[in-house]
Amino acid sequence: MSSRRRTEAQTQLLDLLRRESTALSHDDISAKLPTDINRVTIYRILNRFVADGLAHRIVADDGRQYFASCADGCAHDTAAHGHLHFRCLVCDRVECLPEQVAFSLPEGYRVENYNVTLSGTCNSCSALAEAN
Repeated sequence: MSSRRRTEAQTQLLDLLRRESTALSHDDISAKLPTDINRVTIYRILNRFVADGLAHRIVADDGRQYFASCADGCAHDTAAHGHLHFRCLVCDRVECLPEQVAFSLPEGYRVENYNVTLSGTCNSCSALAEAN
């Protein structure tokens, strides 16, 4: 966490993001934290994690922000993101997909950042629907 002082709230929040396999909304995070941390503090910590490359922000097609841990450090708010996100319309889970995004732009355009979120039905919900 860079050279900043680590608080108990930061430790709890970072541990939570690292344990989860999917991205979490602010409400998800608040519900899963073991202690009551005020909403503003959670947002402040999440923004710091994004700035420090410990997490990345996903703005989904529903307009909500989700946060996911960056295993090897990332700076997704300042560099091109490089992977897709998927939001399931059935279970509302948001996850990072490993596939890279390939696109071309007209000459003279340069990508600084992008956020691609696909929505539909995830593999778990699709399998459940097919089984019924």
